[in-house]
Amino acid sequence: MIRRRATPAIRAADAGPTNLRPLREVIAQYGLKPRRGLGQNFLLDLNLTARIARAAGELSSRNVIEVGPGPGGLTRALLGAGAARVVAVERDHRCLAALEDLANAFPGRLAVVEADALALDIAALAPPPRRIVSNLPYNISVPLLLGWLHNARNYESLTLMFQKEVAQRLTSGPGTKAYGRLSVMAQWQCRIRHEFDVDRRAFVPQPKVHGSVLTLTPRAQLIEAEWTQLETVVAHAFGQRRKMLRTSLRPLGLDLAKLDVAGTARAEELAIEDFCRLARALEARG
Repeated sequence: MIRRRATPAIRAADAGPTNLRPLREVIAQYGLKPRRGLGQNFLLDLNLTARIARAAGELSSRNVIEVGPGPGGLTRALLGAGAARVVAVERDHRCLAALEDLANAFPGRLAVVEADALALDIAALAPPPRRIVSNLPYNISVPLLLGWLHNARNYESLTLMFQKEVAQRLTSGPGTKAYGRLSVMAQWQCRIRHEFDVDRRAFVPQPKVHGSVLTLTPRAQLIEAEWTQLETVVAHAFGQRRKMLRTSLRPLGLDLAKLDVAGTARAEELAIEDFCRLARALEARG
């Protein structure tokens, strides 16, 4: 079920009230005990949520989409930072009342959508210019990101919280241990900037790992390649990453020598340009 609130854009100067109740009181009132099955780890430090909002840049004329707002800590920060309109996508029906209270405190600026973000066309929730800013549920952060990357230019930017290990995979380059399939697909589509790390003790309950906030900005121009072929090449190469490419890519029938790729190299030695060249060759083979 999807619930929407019709909301006109307003001026950043009308940023809303500053006397909102502490998040812990909101959580207690509505019985919002975090659920592990939903990947819920609430971020209650308002200094940190404000820092995430600032990392997303100027929001006063932007539509912002937030996934997994929970009790609304980051939502408050985005509205307080002057976002023209925030669309909050929340799967947990227990959180809706708290978010509706927040919508009433910022009249006309917050829409609450009850839905599973994995099943939504996120871009359809708000017109451009739009940005995604979210403290993502860790258990679905990678599937969500890969879905958004398919149409990355629908967004001006994506400022997102990940597990620190996932953030390292996203930002790592060739020759590093963390460089892999996710690195290639994300960096092909976007420029990625590490904003800051977040200690796990800032969350309730504490996850087992620290977090990192990244901003992904879609590239104006991509190295030529089709998503499906590139994904296929990268999956084969890193699926057996300790093997030489002449072995891991053999099922694709590519002539590596003609493509100026050493058959004795391993996947982590190739740059994104190399993978794109292989993907174009795979497409040419039909």
